[in-house]
Amino acid sequence: MPDVRSICAIGLRGQMGLNGLLPWEGNAGPEFTADVERFFDITRNHVLIAGEKTISAIPDFARGDRTLFVIRRHMDPAQVLAQFSDRVVFVGGGPVAWGVYAPFIRHWDINRLPYDGEADRWFDPQWLLAGRATVS
Repeated sequence: MPDVRSICAIGLRGQMGLNGLLPWEGNAGPEFTADVERFFDITRNHVLIAGEKTISAIPDFARGDRTLFVIRRHMDPAQVLAQFSDRVVFVGGGPVAWGVYAPFIRHWDINRLPYDGEADRWFDPQWLLAGRATVS
C-alpha cells in the first residue's frame, strides 16, 4: 500500500467549494497564492489522484513533475492505490474523493485560509476518523 496523503485548504468555517470551484478562486491575496504554491511544492514528484475536473485544472507547468491519475466513481480505491504501491499518493478533488479514499489516507495536511464567505461544499471532520490519520 502506498503512503496515502491529502492536502487541502479550507475556509475559516471549513468551507471548501462553491459552484464547483474553490470559494476563493481568483483571490490574489498573499495567503491564497502561497497556498497554491505550497500545494504544487508538496505534491511535486509524487502521485496526485483526483477527479477529471481537478486533474484538468492542473496547469501545464506542473504536469511534468508529478504523476496525475484521474479517478472515477466506479473504480475500486484499493485497486487504484495498488498501482502506486511504492509512491506517495495525494488524494485531491474535494469531498467526493475524500469521502471514498478517507480510510486509506494516513496524513491530512490542512491549510486554513482567511476566507469566511459562502460555500456549498464543506470539510467533513469524520474523514479524519475514517482511518489512522495524522493531521498538520
